[in-house]
Amino acid sequence: MPDDAGVRALFDRPYVLMFATVEVALPDGGALRLLDGSGSVTFAGRTFTGLDPTFGALASLEAIADGMGDDAPGIRLNFNPPTADAAAILAGQDMQGRTVLVWVGALNTVTGVVIPDPLLVFAGEVDQGILSVGLGSRTISLEVVSVWERLFEDSQGVRLTNAFHQSAWPGELGFEFVTDVQRQLPWGSELPRPMVVTDALYTRP
Repeated sequence: MPDDAGVRALFDRPYVLMFATVEVALPDGGALRLLDGSGSVTFAGRTFTGLDPTFGALASLEAIADGMGDDAPGIRLNFNPPTADAAAILAGQDMQGRTVLVWVGALNTVTGVVIPDPLLVFAGEVDQGILSVGLGSRTISLEVVSVWERLFEDSQGVRLTNAFHQSAWPGELGFEFVTDVQRQLPWGSELPRPMVVTDALYTRP
């Protein structure tokens, strides 16, 4: 694990040359790495630039919203893609679920070198992309949810079925002849469990 004590100490100073960087995984297997300003910074084997030739610049990075109740923390990233094709990629359905990482770091005010080690302040995945077009402007807003969002998934596909049971325990035939479940068991949720579950079964000939 990186030692971020030095960076944390810098943030307590009256003057700090800070930066934020964003890495977004792309459908083609590459990654979009942008800096919230001009120039470039390099750390952890990654180089972040203020302007990507294909996807443009990071227009704004909104504050991370804390999660409450059954809502996970989230963040919104706004990009200015230079072309309609780039906008279509960022707003496309293939972006859903792509990894998003956000770091905050500081630069040496004399040399401009990144001070080890920038803080990874957010790790999540793309929920949806929203395209906004105005007079002489084009903006893509990526709604990003925290990785903790997956804790709220209701285990879709994990059911009282032979197909799932076989995928988890090959050769175990406990559900082979279950043809109908009259009342569902609420797996993976806090719903009250039914007192009685009635199954329609076929017996082996």
